[in-house]
Amino acid sequence: MPNTPAKIGIVTVSDRASRGDYEDRGGPAIREYLDQVMSSPWEAVAKVIPDDRDTIAQTLIGLSDDVGCCLIITTGGTGPAKRDLTPDVTVQVCDKEMPGFGELMRKVSLEKVPTAILSRQTAGLRGNSLIINLPGQPKAIAECLDAVFPAIPYCIDLVEGPYLETNPERIQAFRPQKK
Repeated sequence: MPNTPAKIGIVTVSDRASRGDYEDRGGPAIREYLDQVMSSPWEAVAKVIPDDRDTIAQTLIGLSDDVGCCLIITTGGTGPAKRDLTPDVTVQVCDKEMPGFGELMRKVSLEKVPTAILSRQTAGLRGNSLIINLPGQPKAIAECLDAVFPAIPYCIDLVEGPYLETNPERIQAFRPQKK
């Protein structure tokens, strides 16, 4: 069904934001980014959750298995602090790891700040869902997504998800040419 909006999970992982101690800026930054780059219909399924292993796992599994999100983008919880568990849980709930996403995001981030080496961003596949972990800073979110987004629609194609189209003036999705 070409006009059915693709469901995209946007998950902010933060103890303080989930308690309301401060405003979530990561989730809205992801939504704004997607509004700019997506040209096919999509629907956000947004969550703000604490840095808790079980809550992260249940949220990722639920968005993938129950809600049917083809793409789940997390922000926060990717550093070395004790409560930074997002990448660990992502690997735990995924069927396949996709380490190239994290490698490219760190490479791009290292060009901006030396502390990017502390980030443990990763990505993986759970069923028909691609899960990508991003850092928490809105500027870093856009930089990382700019680097990896050209590959996302084709990855979703390969796992039999919906056909995602991008705004070519903002991001050119890569798909191999058919012969």
